Amino acid sequence: MGDDSEWMKLPIDQKCEHKIWKARLNGYEEALKLFQRIEDEKSPEWGKYLGLVKKFVTDSNAVAQLKGLEAALAYIENAHVAGKTTGEVVSGVVGKVFNQPKARAKELGSDICLMYIEIEKAEVVQDELIKGLDNKNPKIVVACIETLRKALCEFGSKIITLKPVVKVLPKLFESREKAVRDEAKLLAVEIYRWIRDALRAPLQNINSVQLKDLEEEWVKLPTTAPKQTRFLRSQQDLKAKFEQQQAAGGDEADGDNDEETEAVQVDPYELLEAVEILSKLPKDFYEKIEAKKWQERKEALEAVEALTKNPKLENGDYGDLVRALKKVIGKDANVMLVAMAAKCLAGLAAGLRKKFGTYAGLVVPTILEKFKEKKPQVVQALQEAIDAVFLTTTLQNISEDVLGVMDNKNPSIKQQASLFLARSFCHCTPSTLPKSVLKPFCAAFLKQVNDSAPEVRDAAFEALGTAMKVVGEKAVNPYLTDVDKLKLDKIKECADKVQLVGKKGGGGGGGGEKKEKPAAKAPPPVEAPAKSSGPSKKAPPAKAAGPPKKGKPASAPSAKSKKAPDTKEVVETELSLEVCEERAAAVLPASCMQLLDSGNWKERLASMEEFQRAVEQMDKSEMPCQALVRMLAKKPGWKETNFQVMQMKLHIVGLIAQKGLFSKTSALVVLDGLVDKVGDVKCGSNAKEALTAIGEACSLPWTAEQVVSMAFAQKNPKNQAETLNWLANAMKEFGFAGINVKAFINNVKTALGATNPAVRTSAIALLGVMYLYMGAPLRMFFEDEKPALLSQIDAEFEKMQGQSPPAPIRGTTKKAGAEEEGDAAEEEEVDGGAGDIMDLLPRTDISDKITYDMVSKISDKNWKVRKEGLDEVAAIISEAKFIQASIGELPMALKGRLNDSNKLLVQQTLNILQQIATAMGPFLKQHVKNLGIPVITVLGDSKANVRAAAMTTLNAWVEQTGMKEWLEGEDLSEELKKENPFLRQELLGWLAEKLPTLRTVPADLMLCVPHLYACLEDRSGDVRKKAQDALPTFMMHLSYEKMVKATGKLKPASKDQVVGMLEKARAVMPAKPAAPAKAAASKPASSAPAAKPASAPARNQSPSEDFSEPEPKPDTKKAKPAGPAAKKGVVGKKPPVKAGAKDEEDRSGPIFILVPNGKEQRIKEERALKILKWNFMTPRDEYVEQLKTQMSTCLAKWLQDELFHFDFQRHVKAIGAMIEHMEPEYDAVIGCLDLVLKWFTLRFFDTNTSVLMKALEFLKLLFTMLSRKNYQLSDYEASSFIPYLILKVGESKDVVRKDVRAILTMLCKVYAASKVFPFLMDGTKSKNSKQRSECLEELGCLIENFGMNVCQPTPAKALKEIAIHIGDRDTTVRNAALNTVVAAYNTCGDQVFKLIGNLSEKEMSMLEERIKRSAKKTPVASTKQERPQREQPTNPNATFLRKPAQEEVPNKLNQARAQNAHLEQSAPSIPKEFQLDLDVFENNHTCASDIPDLVQHKLDEVLEPVMIPERKMRSVSPHFDDIHNSTASTINFVISQVASGDINTSIQALAQIDEVLRQADKAEAMSGHIDQFLIATFMQLRLIYNTHMADDRLDKKDIFKLYSCIIGNMLSLFSMESLAREASMGVLKDLMHGLITLMLDSRVEDIEDGQQLIRSVNLLVVRVLEKSDQTNILSALLVLLQDSLISTAGSPMFSELVMKCLWRMIRFLPQTINSINLDRILLDVHNFMKVFPKEKLKQLKSDVPHRTLKTLLHTLCRLTGAKILDHMSMIENRNESELEAHLRRVVKHSANLSGLKSDKSTEKGALRSDDKVIKAKVSDILSEIFKKIGSKENTKEGLTELYEYKQKYSDADLEPFLRNTSQFFQSYVERGLRMIESEREGKGRIQTSTVIPQHSTDSFPPSSSTVPNGEDLNAAAYYERLKILRQRRGLENSTPEEDRPPLSSLRPSVASSTDMLHSKLSQLKESREHFQQEQSHSHSPTRSSSPASNLDDLKKRLERIKSNRQ
Repeated sequence: MGDDSEWMKLPIDQKCEHKIWKARLNGYEEALKLFQRIEDEKSPEWGKYLGLVKKFVTDSNAVAQLKGLEAALAYIENAHVAGKTTGEVVSGVVGKVFNQPKARAKELGSDICLMYIEIEKAEVVQDELIKGLDNKNPKIVVACIETLRKALCEFGSKIITLKPVVKVLPKLFESREKAVRDEAKLLAVEIYRWIRDALRAPLQNINSVQLKDLEEEWVKLPTTAPKQTRFLRSQQDLKAKFEQQQAAGGDEADGDNDEETEAVQVDPYELLEAVEILSKLPKDFYEKIEAKKWQERKEALEAVEALTKNPKLENGDYGDLVRALKKVIGKDANVMLVAMAAKCLAGLAAGLRKKFGTYAGLVVPTILEKFKEKKPQVVQALQEAIDAVFLTTTLQNISEDVLGVMDNKNPSIKQQASLFLARSFCHCTPSTLPKSVLKPFCAAFLKQVNDSAPEVRDAAFEALGTAMKVVGEKAVNPYLTDVDKLKLDKIKECADKVQLVGKKGGGGGGGGEKKEKPAAKAPPPVEAPAKSSGPSKKAPPAKAAGPPKKGKPASAPSAKSKKAPDTKEVVETELSLEVCEERAAAVLPASCMQLLDSGNWKERLASMEEFQRAVEQMDKSEMPCQALVRMLAKKPGWKETNFQVMQMKLHIVGLIAQKGLFSKTSALVVLDGLVDKVGDVKCGSNAKEALTAIGEACSLPWTAEQVVSMAFAQKNPKNQAETLNWLANAMKEFGFAGINVKAFINNVKTALGATNPAVRTSAIALLGVMYLYMGAPLRMFFEDEKPALLSQIDAEFEKMQGQSPPAPIRGTTKKAGAEEEGDAAEEEEVDGGAGDIMDLLPRTDISDKITYDMVSKISDKNWKVRKEGLDEVAAIISEAKFIQASIGELPMALKGRLNDSNKLLVQQTLNILQQIATAMGPFLKQHVKNLGIPVITVLGDSKANVRAAAMTTLNAWVEQTGMKEWLEGEDLSEELKKENPFLRQELLGWLAEKLPTLRTVPADLMLCVPHLYACLEDRSGDVRKKAQDALPTFMMHLSYEKMVKATGKLKPASKDQVVGMLEKARAVMPAKPAAPAKAAASKPASSAPAAKPASAPARNQSPSEDFSEPEPKPDTKKAKPAGPAAKKGVVGKKPPVKAGAKDEEDRSGPIFILVPNGKEQRIKEERALKILKWNFMTPRDEYVEQLKTQMSTCLAKWLQDELFHFDFQRHVKAIGAMIEHMEPEYDAVIGCLDLVLKWFTLRFFDTNTSVLMKALEFLKLLFTMLSRKNYQLSDYEASSFIPYLILKVGESKDVVRKDVRAILTMLCKVYAASKVFPFLMDGTKSKNSKQRSECLEELGCLIENFGMNVCQPTPAKALKEIAIHIGDRDTTVRNAALNTVVAAYNTCGDQVFKLIGNLSEKEMSMLEERIKRSAKKTPVASTKQERPQREQPTNPNATFLRKPAQEEVPNKLNQARAQNAHLEQSAPSIPKEFQLDLDVFENNHTCASDIPDLVQHKLDEVLEPVMIPERKMRSVSPHFDDIHNSTASTINFVISQVASGDINTSIQALAQIDEVLRQADKAEAMSGHIDQFLIATFMQLRLIYNTHMADDRLDKKDIFKLYSCIIGNMLSLFSMESLAREASMGVLKDLMHGLITLMLDSRVEDIEDGQQLIRSVNLLVVRVLEKSDQTNILSALLVLLQDSLISTAGSPMFSELVMKCLWRMIRFLPQTINSINLDRILLDVHNFMKVFPKEKLKQLKSDVPHRTLKTLLHTLCRLTGAKILDHMSMIENRNESELEAHLRRVVKHSANLSGLKSDKSTEKGALRSDDKVIKAKVSDILSEIFKKIGSKENTKEGLTELYEYKQKYSDADLEPFLRNTSQFFQSYVERGLRMIESEREGKGRIQTSTVIPQHSTDSFPPSSSTVPNGEDLNAAAYYERLKILRQRRGLENSTPEEDRPPLSSLRPSVASSTDMLHSKLSQLKESREHFQQEQSHSHSPTRSSSPASNLDDLKKRLERIKSNRQ
């Protein structure tokens, strides 16, 4: 007892390990109680016993062991961690329990095994039990078999994997122990219950007696399917369902049988062991098979036949064997051997299954050709072979080959091909037999049903019947429209006889009852063929197949309604005229019928009106469409001469098409007439509407084909042009689905060659629309066009670049109905559409050119011969451009070269494969297995360049084929299985990149998982890293649960490690890309670019940026939704927005964290080589990992997660956040600048354009900020960033290159140009020609700007290297190199020839020629100029791209200049006298001199401003009239000086204007110049902000002085209300933008008295708000607010200040309401609400914009009441406007308040109502007056009448009449009125000069009566001279009426300042020129009126000046 007392005190776990058995027994008992007591399965108590459970079951004492087994069972049942003990415990049970004599011990052991299976450890348990079957102790073997049998019986074949069990069964039947054999028999019977006949094949070889016994037992088994009775922990829902069914009894349980049966279908093939036969082939097989004696060939074939009888074959390279058999089939004369070879092929295909798919394309054409043999045994063997081959591949892969023989001359081949297809269709389902595959086959069958040979016809009937059975009658009917009834019945009869494979019952051998059930129930994917087999499934496939008709040429009315009878419309027969008349008379009034062909047009019109009413009231089902349209076509029909009748007629056609069941037969009646009228001026729009309606009824593809062919059958160019315009618009409205481009591409080519320019323009516009849908392949059709035409097409395509096609708005109703019934069909249609586009390209069959000799060459022993062969192949493919899928034996030959010992040949082969990918397009799919997979093998090559080439090839293939083919089958897993570290890391990296982009993947991907786990433990770190990266992407498709389950077979140590990694991967698992969300997202993106120009002119982005940025995911702040498509998009985006808002809560606070000395520490570590130096060709994982680690301390956690996320969209978000925080967190940004720049270098290696564009946007803002803060990059930062930035300068996209060049320009401000130079020199060594040319261009710029000292290491070395490129193959590189050397020549003269070293004669002559040309084209640089301008003839925009402040220049100026650039190019012979050089305003390019620049003449180039002596400039007195009698010219000239880049010039000009403004009597001289002055002023403000403030060399006091002058002038100007009100809306908008930007400029505070300056600006803003035209300023603020909210780059403070201004305006609305044009304000609010609907406004970070808009509208409603609704006349589609709905609500709610208001202000109300009453009369009177003003003769009379009218009605609103006229006309009218006023008041100050010279250029030349007598002749001379100059300039001298913009454009121009820029500035330039010419000739008594003589004079004077200087 003493001993007992010792162990009694021990804790339970120690007792269980005690050496005394009683202690252990007691421990087990207590443990059992404890285990049953613990409720929490995750309690830490369980962990104590983890290591003891094995000892529980292996106790040496039998009594203790029994209790231990019970405790172990309780532990396993209740503990969460029990699964970890599975392997050791079950092993213990097998070894130490199953051999026990006690039955109770065995029973408990078995229960433990089953419990482990229940807790999801079936694989481990099964493995241990199967290991136990090899034990020598028969008791253990019997117990293991019994346990396996129990497990199978209870859990079913889903949980217990039968393959390993079946594998050991034959061995168990051979046991000497009877008990083992008996138990094996019971196990075999149990297995048979689950898999039925699948077990027969593996047991064929056991003892016949045993087999007989088994057969007897099997027969006794019930036919009902077995059911799982015990469930896993994860199957508790199934368990509950099972228990319910058990309780409910029979019926429900039976119903579930089907599902179970389907689920456990086991393929006998899977249970077999694969046999390796290649090594067993006779050694002389290949010699014998070629032998001349047929007996020897027969011997060889017999040997192969014996081997191929093995039901399952090991995978291997069967290429040689297949080729040998193919040769026998194709060429052997002995038919017996042909049959044998066919049997061998069938055996190979059956044994290899999917692995044989590689060779399918090789043998199918040969077998099909051999069907010409008549002998039945040969035909039968060939049939078996081709059927077996079909099961290894897909119908798509062999469709080309089969279609190729369908029109063969031999009827046997045609017959057998059709029969083969019929048999193949039996294996298909609607999804595996899509329309894209079925359509060409049906077309071939339809030819065969009319064949002369009856056997061919019968075979075609059978094939069509089978297809009908598979996909449903509705899907096949569209192809059978031309088949007569007898044949149709025959096809249906065949369809009824067909027995599909799925109807036979998956496992076979079951009773009849079982056969029906798989079809009656929708089965799971395992049994795919059964899907469409049953009668109950007929309807859904038919419905699903309906919608695609819409997009195909087949008729589509059936898609409109879901009812079956609609299909009758498809085959509507043509009715006779009598029948039509009879039917029409039944539904139309008699009078209508009688008057249809009346001779009186009025009667015909009345008849048409009755006709229309009748059609509108008709019911859809009753409308006889064909009869009605035939009545319309009846005489006079489409020859109708009265346009009103014709318009009505065309409108009725559209109505009938919309309302009735309109067939193609009806359409053909009217189409010809419609096309004839489509170009008619009056009827064209009605004709187009009717065509669109027919397109909706009969499908656009069919209608388009008919219409285009009809249009080009006639010769009317107007009709042709308008037809193409209609088609372009229709494509946008309907989408591109099903469009048969081939049908009208020839007509488009005809149009392109048309003599009429309108037809050509329309054709190019149509191609632009098609390009949106088809992309680059479209260009291939036009490669043989003339270069000039091709360049126009390319320009159109360039415009469309980056745009996504608009969402279809027509034909969508058809889809909507079908969506509910079959999404699969719609998806299939989409896929088909993509393939169709590539299908259109003309493809060459090159199989004939792939000769036997060529293939032999490729396989030759001599590498040079092999190379020759490859060269020949490459040449053939290059020549063909686009090839068909059949390429003969080339695949096998090329496959051999992929493992060539000569790596150059491997690379050449890879290049050929890339060629093939491009040339073959989507048809490449069938070669994936035989050519694509071997490319993956090359990824294992030891050489990096070979691997890179292989990866490029692989991606090129995937681009064409998609990923599905690559992931199917075992090929990929076999590759991953190879223990090659290079192969594994490349392949896993590739999969990690591709898998996240897929929506679904084949189930075969699961086969890769075990190898993926092996890679996680690979010896190579790179492989492990790539495997970890790939884990989340595998998991997103396979699910975490499946991945964890797959770890069951790993060793315990490995398993724990892998499960841990899976947990981590689960956290970063990317979401699957969802198609519907993408579609919704693309809609606002696609509508955004179109909508932007109307409302957002001041976006700081170029158009191309706008298009590319929303590409992947439209930013709700930027995209402007328009119409229904956008609404859908917004709805689709709501959940992400909410999620984002939720995230924002956690993302408050700074995102950049300042780490003191962090950067210095990193620099030290890199120098000490403790970390990797940032230097690579492509970023490896270790670099990314290192950067991630370094950034973790510097960035917020959430931002880092976003920056290193798999999803590129997260990167875009992260960059957006960084942009927002960049300015506020400047110090922290500088602290981690090196890391930020490094992260952006990684983005340069991404392929996603949207990320790249966002990255460049950030970098531009970053470098602008660094420049502003005077930060200088360190060498460490520069060297890790600049080389990678330079890589992107060679990008193919222009928009990217432009941004990179802009960044490089900015870079020179923060990093020494001499240090940037070497990086650019390195860039010139690139293989990318674009990169070389751009780097050379940039080098030229550096030399121009910074002189020769910038050249590193020395000018001589640098120029020698640059000069090497003069001999480059690429033209652009040569030009760039020449330009750079010329830049050096301009800097250092002839010395450059010494520096560049020796050049070849040719290169030297090119250089000399270029220098000569540049001498003519580039003016000599002024020494005082900071940056000379350089013209480059090859690219007129080149210098534009190189401007230093390019990105800071407003977008409007860029657009203006782009337009001018085009103008200059088109008229090179015209000098630039008549426009200002915009560079003056963008950059500081002016001279230091106070005199104006000399104009550049084409005759000779002069840059020095020497035209006028300096003193004359200084003689300008404050009194303008002293200088010149033309006040306007003088003012224009001084205003032009305001925008000067020279501060002193600008200050002087401002002082002069200020003096005028301060004198009340002189101030009026500024009238009419206000907009010009304000434009010049805000341009100067921008110049200061962007250039002067950033220039350290300038004294800040001078800048302050300039600011003071500007603000002083403005305050003076805006003190005078009459002048202030002249400022237009666009100019005010830009002025407010400039002033608010100035207020927010932090740099101003650093200037002395900066605060005082900001207070002055504040005062000025208030003054502008008060004194400006209230409509204009309110409108300007609304547009400015809209722009600031759209732009992400702007400061949030900007929007706040704009809103403060708006609130101030709202406060004063009661006083100003009467002076405001409410129509215009409401239009602006409407435009604002279109860009920012209510939901979008609420989603903004701040709610102030929403409140501001709401308050504005409420105030307006309060002040005007319900009348506000009358002021929406300018809004188009006002019913769709959100604004109208909002106003109605407000008016309704505030009815009482507005009532009170109206009582108080009765007087005002009365006035307004009176105005409204006489509004119509006023409109007529004013229209007449303005007509007079516009005419040349009556302008004075008109002005006088207008003045008198205004005197009479002082509050008359002229705005509606003036708003559509030019700004000059408005100024002209205002000044004319003032002149009349001054005349009548006797002031006598008639400023005629203000009126004449200025306005005659643009708008209305006034009559001579406005000019004083003395100057009459002078004005006429001016006008004549102007005419001549306009002609020389290439401008039209049009009449005033033509110049005036059309009155139909009701919307006021938002970007008025942009629109006016050219006209204003060119006017400034012209007036300045006038002034200069007058000054230069003032000493001469006479003036030369000839501009030519002036120029000659000028030329001579300048020559003298130049010679004097020298």
